[in-house]
Amino acid sequence: MNMNNQKIALVTGGTGGIGTAICLALADQGRKVIAGYFPPEKELAETWQQKHKLDGYDFEIVACDVSDFESSQKMLHDVENTIGAVDILVNCAGITRDKTLRQMTPDQWDSVLRTNLDSAFNVTRHVVESMSQNGFGRIVNISSVNGQKGQFGQANYSAAKAGLHGFTKAVAQELAAKGVTVNSVSPGYVKTDMTDAIPEDVRDAIIQQVPMGRMALPDEIAYVVSFLTDDRNTYMTGANLPVNGGMYMT
Repeated sequence: MNMNNQKIALVTGGTGGIGTAICLALADQGRKVIAGYFPPEKELAETWQQKHKLDGYDFEIVACDVSDFESSQKMLHDVENTIGAVDILVNCAGITRDKTLRQMTPDQWDSVLRTNLDSAFNVTRHVVESMSQNGFGRIVNISSVNGQKGQFGQANYSAAKAGLHGFTKAVAQELAAKGVTVNSVSPGYVKTDMTDAIPEDVRDAIIQQVPMGRMALPDEIAYVVSFLTDDRNTYMTGANLPVNGGMYMT
């Protein structure tokens, strides 16, 4: 256990656009935050860490290929030995490999399913024991509006993100009596480097589908995650919170 009772939060994909906002929000909540990054991006992650240190945020960073079970196991083992048991897990790592089904390759299917869905199993599997024993845990899976409504050219991504909803609800039932909550957040389109790279005409067409007339800011997603991970949020589990500006209402 963490000696000073400060709860430890691990955010996979923590150095990305949405991941960064979540790390900041959890740190502001008083958590000790660890950001996971993809091993080949070590230099970028170290630069990210230094940048936030200048702003007063003391983030730990940890390398892991979350699509790999052994790599995930090693990461959690190292974290537990050097920092402490993870109290809060946000599964945020994700990629896209968009193609219509008739053009999609097995590799484009597999890589998205592994990174976006298998990763939730690979990482969560190694924290549930300590959370259950400690009688506290917050697990938040970052899904997507496209996991709810589907999206043209994203059979792989939509399937993976829909899978996260089923995973969330099943694990929520298993851990409900242990003081561990498991919920998901389904963002709509979020203003990040990834969406900024979309051609402007395509971006405008997306925004026209959103009743609020704009994309979300990463902070708006992070706020909902911090609500779910709050110590006081003890009775909400197995829920999905859509944050999509009214684009898809459930």
